[in-house]
Amino acid sequence: MISPEIRKRYTVTIGIECHVQLKTKTKLFAAVDNDAREAPPNTLVSHICFGLPGALPVLNREAVRLAVRAAFALGTSPAPFSKFDRKHYFYPDLPKGYQISQYDEPIIAGGAIDVPLLDEATKEQHTIRVGIVRAHLEEDAGKSTHPAGKDYSLVDLNRAGTPLLEIVSKPDMHSAAEAKAYAHELYLRMKYAGISDCDLYLGHMRFDVNVSVSHDPAKLGIRTETKNLNSFRSVEKAIEYEVNRQIEVLEKNQPVMQETRGWDDAKQRTFTQRTKEEAHDYRYMPDPDLPPVVLDEAFINGVRAEMPVMPEQWRERFNVLGYDKARIEDLLDIHADVPEQGYLSFIEKRLDDPDFARFVANVVMNIYEPFRTGGSSGHRSINPKWQTLLQQIYELVQAGSLSSTKYKELILDLNEKDIPIEGIKQYAVDHDYIQVSDEGEIAAIVSQVLSENEKAAQDVKNGEMKVIGFLVGQVMKASKGKANPGLAQELIKKQLGL
Repeated sequence: MISPEIRKRYTVTIGIECHVQLKTKTKLFAAVDNDAREAPPNTLVSHICFGLPGALPVLNREAVRLAVRAAFALGTSPAPFSKFDRKHYFYPDLPKGYQISQYDEPIIAGGAIDVPLLDEATKEQHTIRVGIVRAHLEEDAGKSTHPAGKDYSLVDLNRAGTPLLEIVSKPDMHSAAEAKAYAHELYLRMKYAGISDCDLYLGHMRFDVNVSVSHDPAKLGIRTETKNLNSFRSVEKAIEYEVNRQIEVLEKNQPVMQETRGWDDAKQRTFTQRTKEEAHDYRYMPDPDLPPVVLDEAFINGVRAEMPVMPEQWRERFNVLGYDKARIEDLLDIHADVPEQGYLSFIEKRLDDPDFARFVANVVMNIYEPFRTGGSSGHRSINPKWQTLLQQIYELVQAGSLSSTKYKELILDLNEKDIPIEGIKQYAVDHDYIQVSDEGEIAAIVSQVLSENEKAAQDVKNGEMKVIGFLVGQVMKASKGKANPGLAQELIKKQLGL
């Protein structure tokens, strides 16, 4: 393990290449289904996927439209002119012997995104700006599998030709935490823009991290690339391991080898795969079967006009809630997971009443989301009926009729039932959700509790105010949870002469 003193002597530099699978119905150059999740091997294929002689690719227009959306999501505009190239290399699951990609004239050049970063020590949030070198369209290769104990491998070409957008960052990150935050921000932006389903488990987003360490802050060290990371945690852990490994090599006065490495999640370590190729090794050449992509201003402006509200815009709008920034990030994550539920849009509509908007946000984060992730099939979107229901429950809370515990229990109860909106209040009364706010009734309970807990009552009278919480708890217990706790505390003080 590298000591903090040695670690401080090195500058860490990180860049990330992210492959995003575009959400199209068909592949990039073939009219074949793009969803291979449940398909048997080699069934979603065509003569184009197999690279048969004479097979001609035809560009998917929707993939281009999604790439244009990605440009706006990355803080830039698409290139009016781009072209496709052939990237030559041999691999068993690449039948053509080359991959159709973009090289010197990609559809996206430049851009930058501001990445929120939470300081774990201070819990303060700040932003870092990560520049984008380029993002280009390309087709995915097939998939090789290597059955354990067998002397052969299998190739499945269902994935061959899947449309990808490769986003290449500038080396603007200098810690594993920054890289993890950047990967997460890319996920949010691609998901919110509708570019990809961004299912990391299924490989819809894969991250290749380039890491170098150097004694000289003005000079980059020799980098390694760790490929195909499919979780934010693996991005963080692979970088942490690779930084320590490279420092250990340099501390022994040995050179770091430029190479491609893999990540062993079980062992939490990187391992050598192959010597890193350079651009000239791929023998790039323009693809003669595909014309350049020329985007006119009307097409670009049309895509710009249909862009949805992006994470950075939601952050700005929700500042009025008075939440700490970490809680706003939680809301953004929930929306990314279930955008069809319409949580953010409903909260935004009620920002004229920040208290109610905060109430709905708390319901989403503390009730709906845990309820949904717990596996219930009864999870509700905030449809018009539930908008009215939440308004009624909020009014009961504001009136002191529902405690913070009881309103949560009531919502979970109602989530499983189909009760007419006009019957909600009566339902709450009939099922003992409404808390007692009758002063005479609670005063009697308080009197009984004080007589049964004379020592605690005397401690409160002597100035030990922390004990009053115990007495309030006893009142709540005696009332079976229905007493208004605020009123109970006031009456305890009153009866004790405080």
